[in-house]
Amino acid sequence: MAQAYPPGRTARAARRRRVRGPARALLAMLLVALVVGGAVPYVSGPGRAYLSYLVLAEGEDATGAARAGKESRSAGGQVVQEYPQIGAALVYATGPFADRVRARPGIAAVGATRTAPVVAPPRAVAGAGDFTAGTDRAVGGGRGGDGVVGRGGDRGDSGTVTVPDPGEGGAWNLAMVGGAGGRAGDASAVSAGTGPSVEALHKVLVAVLDSGVDDTHPDLRAAVDPKASASCADGRPDARTGAWRPDAGVVESGHGTHVAGIVGATRDGHGVTGVAPGVRIAAVRLLGPLGQYYAENIVCGMLWAADHGAKAINNSYFADPWKYNCPEDRDQAALVAAVGRAAGYAQRKGAVVVASAGNDGQDLGAARTDERSPNDRVSGPAPVRHLGTECVRLPGELPGVVTVTAVDRDGHPAGYSNYGRGRVSLAAPGGDPDGGTQGAVVSDWPGGQYAALAGTSMAAAHVTGAVAVVAALHPELGASGLAGVLAGAAAGGCPVGVRGCGERGYFGAGLLVVPR
Repeated sequence: MAQAYPPGRTARAARRRRVRGPARALLAMLLVALVVGGAVPYVSGPGRAYLSYLVLAEGEDATGAARAGKESRSAGGQVVQEYPQIGAALVYATGPFADRVRARPGIAAVGATRTAPVVAPPRAVAGAGDFTAGTDRAVGGGRGGDGVVGRGGDRGDSGTVTVPDPGEGGAWNLAMVGGAGGRAGDASAVSAGTGPSVEALHKVLVAVLDSGVDDTHPDLRAAVDPKASASCADGRPDARTGAWRPDAGVVESGHGTHVAGIVGATRDGHGVTGVAPGVRIAAVRLLGPLGQYYAENIVCGMLWAADHGAKAINNSYFADPWKYNCPEDRDQAALVAAVGRAAGYAQRKGAVVVASAGNDGQDLGAARTDERSPNDRVSGPAPVRHLGTECVRLPGELPGVVTVTAVDRDGHPAGYSNYGRGRVSLAAPGGDPDGGTQGAVVSDWPGGQYAALAGTSMAAAHVTGAVAVVAALHPELGASGLAGVLAGAAAGGCPVGVRGCGERGYFGAGLLVVPR
């Protein structure tokens, strides 16, 4: 689930709104069963109850993926996608499939990625499933002018209210991370030799894994790279033109456009400016028609971004349907392993994996409760789970992931932000959902609009933009080197006081400062 609030909506109100989620999910599943087409089309079927599974072989390579697919077919599953990069396969099946495959040789783990069944696997889509798609295409081309207006703003029911064009003014968030000098791409910073040029930034690709990005927005037309963009909304890479754009029929579909604007909106005197104006953005849509960020969507997105050369991968959400995944549960353990393999693959390919810490105000380093999982259930309240520290958020608590907490306009830790000593990496501007538009972060919204949101989603996006700046300044650095530069710079941006960087549980290495 995405990690942001519109201004004026408190965390408690947002949680109340989530109670209606199961009803929306049920309606969405019924629509999927009745209508062929849409963002993730399903074939008509006999009404059997299918679950999706990630099957992991012991070998984390193409041979392992082939083994996972072979054993899954032998057990009656329908293989929808193989992931040769990590030795895994996405499979749809009915009945006791998981137990059958777990007993087969060469299989390391099997986990159901959802709890609410669907009537059939996703139908075949021409061209889907190719992780190399787009790598030999020309930059540009194919983008239409039919901007999509997502739910939210003045049309939707998500509580998001659009704001007037800010004219690149009043960006307190950029001032906070920019220090005394100019922002990334400023003429003053470039002339002084203290920042990367727009040309240098354009050589850097970052990926926004989210609800989709409206690349027809004036601030993002030049930023989104269509050859590096795709949809992973059903666990398969789909690089057809526009597949990466948000689906207006899904709540929170504007979230990814907002995040992308913070990362790299173009400086042109209108709208907003990103932390790294000039950077190329790979828009990777994860959000499917049921409003979920399932583990297979995340795996697909991570692998796509890594294979297309992203230097940073932004993840402003947590994996559905479990807010926290626990190793004693075989399904959840398999999801941790699968997403962990994908994140590790991306890191080895040179990408810094950035993730939001979450908006629950919880200490990730202590025992906690989960009152929302599974959030794809179709009836009844969620059970209250009392969890230990072994249970983790995906992908934010995976090894090597740069996990970002949020501060408000005054630089104080945001009350909604998760935290935890040894569990978070950096703090960055996230804003205050109760502070009105002046206290939130203003960024792009589908349909050429602008919106003010607050959350750790926004904080993570600032860090992703900062990675792009460091990569433009130091193209020789790998993932650990890029993250290390940010950690070093952040230490100098720490506020003083009781809740300053002396308390690492709130700030990690420190408060983000964009290096020059």
